[in-house]
Amino acid sequence: MRADRVFAYGAAAGLLGDLLLGDPRRGHPVAAFGRAAGAVERALWRDHRGWGALHTAVCAGGAVCLAVAAERSLRTSPAASAVLTAAATWAVVGGTSLGREARAVGRALAAGDIEVAREPLPHLCGRDPQALDADGIARAVVESVAENTSDAVVGALVWGAVAGVPGLVGFRAVNTLDAMVGHKSARHRRYGWASARLDDVAGWPGARLTAVLAAVAGGDPRGAVRAWRADAARHPSPNAGPVEASFAGALGVRLGGTLSYAGRVEHRPVLNGSGRAVRVGDIERAVRLSRRVSLLALGASVAGRLLATSLSTSLTTSRTKSLAKSRVMKGRTS
Repeated sequence: MRADRVFAYGAAAGLLGDLLLGDPRRGHPVAAFGRAAGAVERALWRDHRGWGALHTAVCAGGAVCLAVAAERSLRTSPAASAVLTAAATWAVVGGTSLGREARAVGRALAAGDIEVAREPLPHLCGRDPQALDADGIARAVVESVAENTSDAVVGALVWGAVAGVPGLVGFRAVNTLDAMVGHKSARHRRYGWASARLDDVAGWPGARLTAVLAAVAGGDPRGAVRAWRADAARHPSPNAGPVEASFAGALGVRLGGTLSYAGRVEHRPVLNGSGRAVRVGDIERAVRLSRRVSLLALGASVAGRLLATSLSTSLTTSRTKSLAKSRVMKGRTS
């Protein structure tokens, strides 16, 4: 079985596993990585970018090396390689858990219980729950669903298509490190710089693919593209901007504005200013859009991997034929 087909079968099985099972309640591999990264931070922390870069290299590099070793150990068995790819895909994507958390908040808001709605919000984003009213919570959830569709699903599939299991694992490791140390707190402003910048680079292709697919799968493709082009660059994050703007346009809602992180108030630009304010029902619409985008991303990633392999095979065959022809010509002239 060719490597592209191994990825296709494994990624499809892994994403199906996430759709059916979601994340495990205990013993999640990403949580284990987080604990290991926390231990490395306690050993290495200095208020210095260099030490933070070392932390990133040790943690992300170590995870990738383990993935490379695992993939190489099974490369003689296509079936085992597909199972490994499926397990890695299931471990690193989190679309189902994202939808469950968002819907839990939506149900509480629909029931008028804002205190219950605030409880799971930290699982979705870093906002201060107590600083938000019902409308603010609904907007925060929709923004989180949009951003995490890229971070928790599409980005991983893109890098899996590029680099197999090491790509899947490496992307999730970098994204997790950014969540742990990449924020602008006093402790991590310098130490987390390398993790934040690497996450920006790793997340770039997945964010653009997410924005494109949100425009394709949403209810207003033109509105999604218009909001993306007009507002994405104004967002402080180079990757969240295109994704949130495209989701806003696709859903016909207005995102962005004033928000609060750990007591720090930020005034972010409005995305899709012609849209209406977010309502509770938009949470379900965002979750459904996220699901459609995830499935389309699987198809796009598999198709990209198959196409790249086909082109590589064609080029190799062409070169082999040219070399053989050249040798024949030389033999005739000698």
